[in-house]
Amino acid sequence: MSTLNLDDELVSAPPSAPVRSASDVARLINTRSDSNSYARMIVFLALGGVFLDAYDLTTLSYGIDDVVREFNLTPTLTGLVTSSIMLGTIIGNLIGGWLTDRYGRYSVFMADMLFFVVSAIAAGLAPNVWVLIGARFLMGIGVGIDLPVAMAYLAEFSKFSGKANKAARLAAWCPMWYAASSVCFLIIFGLYFLLPEQHLDWLWRASLLFGAVPALLIIAVRSKFMNESPLWAANQGDLKGAVRILRDAYGIHAHEAEPDGPSAPPAPKPSFRVLFQKPYRERTIVAGVMNVCISFEYTAIAFFLPSILAQFLGAGVFETISASLGLNVLFAFTGGLLGMRLAWKYPSRHVAIAGFALQFIALVALALIGHPQAAIGIGVAVLMLGLWLFAEGFGPGAQLMIYPALSYPTSIRATGVGFSRSLSGIGSALALFVLPILQASLGTNMFWVVSLSAVIPIVFLLAVRHEPTRHDIDDHSPEGDTP
Repeated sequence: MSTLNLDDELVSAPPSAPVRSASDVARLINTRSDSNSYARMIVFLALGGVFLDAYDLTTLSYGIDDVVREFNLTPTLTGLVTSSIMLGTIIGNLIGGWLTDRYGRYSVFMADMLFFVVSAIAAGLAPNVWVLIGARFLMGIGVGIDLPVAMAYLAEFSKFSGKANKAARLAAWCPMWYAASSVCFLIIFGLYFLLPEQHLDWLWRASLLFGAVPALLIIAVRSKFMNESPLWAANQGDLKGAVRILRDAYGIHAHEAEPDGPSAPPAPKPSFRVLFQKPYRERTIVAGVMNVCISFEYTAIAFFLPSILAQFLGAGVFETISASLGLNVLFAFTGGLLGMRLAWKYPSRHVAIAGFALQFIALVALALIGHPQAAIGIGVAVLMLGLWLFAEGFGPGAQLMIYPALSYPTSIRATGVGFSRSLSGIGSALALFVLPILQASLGTNMFWVVSLSAVIPIVFLLAVRHEPTRHDIDDHSPEGDTP
């Protein structure tokens, strides 16, 4: 009787797959047929970090006028306040990407939320402009550290092809970003009605302080659910750890095995130098150009959206916040959702080029319209802002993370994403510092300058024809390398 039971257990036990290298881990993830709630939770938490990144970067876009009045800021100090978070992001991207590849995704992911908590409280209670600048700089470091590790998690806890694949989940960062922007405006909306009318100048402080709340919640949930990336563990030679994570995250039964043939070429070590060696050099250049240009034009439109709408509509606080929220939800968020669907069906380069082309059309139209007076002109101008946001959502915004995250293998993925994002921070910081000056001197003609940021990436994408969604860079088998 006991023998029969033992035989039944052996027959019913699922087969155990051998794991001899990181390629085997990639192949097992790519060929799994079922989904797992544990892996989905890790993806959700990674996107939660993106949500907080966007919230912190968006919060001050409305309150900057109150900050200027409270601290009696000069244009130079105003530029420092607005660009300080981007300067911190640049450093955070470089440090965070390298640390993530060197010491693992889990440890970096668990640590970076502390930056958000401390900086949100310090910024909200800042007694003077220099404390505010320092707190926003620290907040930028947290944002910079979080994005490379979040993108690594999204790429490495997803299969390569099919629905909900790597590209689609990486593209999900874009609607999540716009969801956070919309929530930010909703929170400002709520605080606007909650605060006494004589203390509406506290609005920027209250919205900054609120950023500590979701950070604390994410820390609590992450400590329970997060795990190391199985691909990173395998790349470090920890096949036993990779097997355990495959079982916990996917329910995949596998076992560590000795290599049965020639060893795979050694994975490149995380360094910025390797990003400019073959075969990664051209990818690094294209990803860098995309990040600089996308961030420059995004900052021009998104950060200054409330002031642009105030000029177009001649509206007050309530109407400006309402219009900003409406544009984000109707155009940017829906474009981001479309980008997730396009990401797993069409080549990354094609989608990005289409989005840049639509953005160029919208920016040229805004430059030609100028300051509209008639209702039809105002309507067209607002519609062009919506078109730009929609194109950003499905095209450049989604591809901003897909291109670098899928162009580099696991061993240097976060380093590559971090380097690209550091260039993005340079583009944003430049926009935050330069655009107020251009806006003061050129008015709406500044859109002619911004439109160049939509054309330049198209040239590079046409010249360098690398397609990151063609095959899984982590799968070195002949099947995995086949376009």
